[in-house]
Amino acid sequence: MARIIRGRYTAERNDPFVVFLIGIRVNSFWAIHKWYPTFKAMRPMLTTLFKNPEKGLLGTHTWFSWRELMLVQYWRSFDDLERFARDSSDPHLSAWKRFNQMVGSDGSVGIWHETYLVQAKQYECVYGNMPIFGLARATRHVPAIGDLETARLRLGGYSKPAIPSPEIPRD
Repeated sequence: MARIIRGRYTAERNDPFVVFLIGIRVNSFWAIHKWYPTFKAMRPMLTTLFKNPEKGLLGTHTWFSWRELMLVQYWRSFDDLERFARDSSDPHLSAWKRFNQMVGSDGSVGIWHETYLVQAKQYECVYGNMPIFGLARATRHVPAIGDLETARLRLGGYSKPAIPSPEIPRD
C-alpha cells in the first residue's frame, strides 16, 4: 500500500506541460478478439516510455471501471507526445495502424484521448493526507503553505485562507 503523506501538499512545476487523457471502452463484450489486443497494446508503449524518460513522459496514473480503462499522463511538451505517437520506431504507430485495420469504425471498441496544454503557473492542485499522487508524482511534491496555501495563491493571485490550514506533521 502506498505511504500516506500527512498534511496538505501541492505539485510544483515551473515549466509548461501537457496533460493527456487516453482511454479505451469495451462496447461489445463478446468482441474480445478486438478489444483485448487494443487493451494489451498500452503496456509496450508505457514500458518504452518508462525506460526512456528522454521521450518526455513525466508520469502516469491508471483507472479502471467495468467497461473502461483510462490513463492520465503528464508530458513535458506536446512535441514530445506527438513525436512518440508518430515515430515508427516507437510502439504507438503500429498499434494505431492495427486498431484501424482490426476495429476501424465497427463500434466494438471505443478509444479516445484529450490533450491539454498547461502553461507554467496556470494550474493548481492540492493533496491532503494522500500518497504522492497525480501531478505531484510526475513533478515535485511540496507543502501547500505560504504562497501555495490557497487555490488562488497557487494560480498566482492573492487570497487569504477561508479557514486555517492544519499544520504539516513532522514525522
